[in-house]
Amino acid sequence: MLELNDIRIYRQGRTILSLDLLRLAEDQITVILGHNGSGKSTLMNLAARQLVPDEGRLYLDGKPLESFSQRAFARRIAFLPQRLPEVAGLSVRELVRLGRFPWRGLLGRWQADDLAHVDQAMAQTDVAHYADHLTDLLSGGERQRAWVAMLLAQQSPLLLLDEPTSALDLSHQYELMTLLRQLNRDSGRGIAVILHDINLALRFADRIIALKQGRLVFDGAPSELLCEQRLSALYDIEIRLCDHPSQPEQIAVVA
Repeated sequence: MLELNDIRIYRQGRTILSLDLLRLAEDQITVILGHNGSGKSTLMNLAARQLVPDEGRLYLDGKPLESFSQRAFARRIAFLPQRLPEVAGLSVRELVRLGRFPWRGLLGRWQADDLAHVDQAMAQTDVAHYADHLTDLLSGGERQRAWVAMLLAQQSPLLLLDEPTSALDLSHQYELMTLLRQLNRDSGRGIAVILHDINLALRFADRIIALKQGRLVFDGAPSELLCEQRLSALYDIEIRLCDHPSQPEQIAVVA
């Protein structure tokens, strides 16, 4: 369990994030929604220990976040930023192997279970047949799967992903979210992901957190957010709900 307590972040005399209490669980898919500048990435960077709050503290399993070494932290939480690092010259297998660093370090001797975790992660994400291909030559969807495989090889109970679908076309967005949901259901790992697409969130989330102007304005089940007034207020634009043509659910459209 990751807990954020009395968090405040200020920039240029303005409060850009203000959270009294927020917990991220390890057994569900949590989607973070909100307009641009609402504080989503700031929240994600806090949770991933990429940012330190001006006020408040974060706790992991009841212990202050800063008390964890970098490797100990990475064994508990894996983070995929919005802008992926350059991996020129790395094959998919070499990229996925980086996920074992928290367990072995740079000079640690590899064990049989390390290789097994790498192979399993590539199989789960359906990139095993690209194992010897250069990662930066893959398509957007394939490359994103390879990075998710690296997170899985890390064996962390909680995965944080900052807008992993932003560079993908519609079909690959649904493929990636389907993969993440399957991983959550099969392994029980918690997943917190920032999305912009309301309908993607409504379909795949167990829990939705919505931010507006740096404050938490909604925290609950997708069905509770499925309200025209609530969605319209969140995005400051008129949103209507329509019946899905082939599914027993509704979709949100801009009026």
